[in-house]
Amino acid sequence: MRRPLIAGNWKMHLTPSEGAALATTLRQRIGMRSDVEILLCPSFVALQAVSEVIRGSEMKLGAQNVFWRGSGAFTGQVSPPMLCAVGCEYVILGHSETRGRFGVNDPDLDTSVLPYFSETEATLNRKLCAILPHGLKPILCVGETLAEREAGHTESIIRAQMEGALQGVAGDELYDLAIAYEPVWAIGTGRVCDADEANRVCGFIRQTLRDLYDDELAETVRVLYGGSVKASNAHTLLHQPEIDGALVGGASLNAEEFEQISYCAPKR
Repeated sequence: MRRPLIAGNWKMHLTPSEGAALATTLRQRIGMRSDVEILLCPSFVALQAVSEVIRGSEMKLGAQNVFWRGSGAFTGQVSPPMLCAVGCEYVILGHSETRGRFGVNDPDLDTSVLPYFSETEATLNRKLCAILPHGLKPILCVGETLAEREAGHTESIIRAQMEGALQGVAGDELYDLAIAYEPVWAIGTGRVCDADEANRVCGFIRQTLRDLYDDELAETVRVLYGGSVKASNAHTLLHQPEIDGALVGGASLNAEEFEQISYCAPKR
């Protein structure tokens, strides 16, 4: 049975002291749960502070990104060994915001600056291959923009994202993989993919794993939904048969809201 995974992506929010305070509250409320896996993904600068708070609890620590080299002259980057050293067990890879695919219109994110967010399937493949030998568990994000959905390209976009990121990776290396379906048009916009449609796309992701690998891996990998998840819609989403958890953005910054979301996950 796939244990539900509820992951909080704090994005570029919370200083180390603020992150430690939120983690302290969450530890008191849900820190010892074993029926659902709880994952906190703060910014790089808050990883150490959050790690110290959740040590000894059932909660896990994850990073929002990683670089594919262990060390070197790569200014501003963070390596897999560095993440392991502060207690990380998971890494988010390929979030739409690191790909330069934003759901929210922002006047500062015009076409002249979007190349700064230059994540591609090739870089994701390097990152995935780099973290696996260190025992870090990838959460691979996939999803389409509104224009791609309206053009009927949802499945082809997601399959291409999966094929590119997983190229050359053997199935026996991927049993700790999670894949998060995050429709770009629903991230931070308040729009939520209809639960039946989210379930259908998550089922497509699982079928793609069968096509690329085998039934055993497809039934083992957890497929999450992300995109404006909150307590008011989590129950409907998390009780879909193909959805094994949630990658929660803004709602994960509120302890009560995140706790409520975690209790929406069914026992499997």
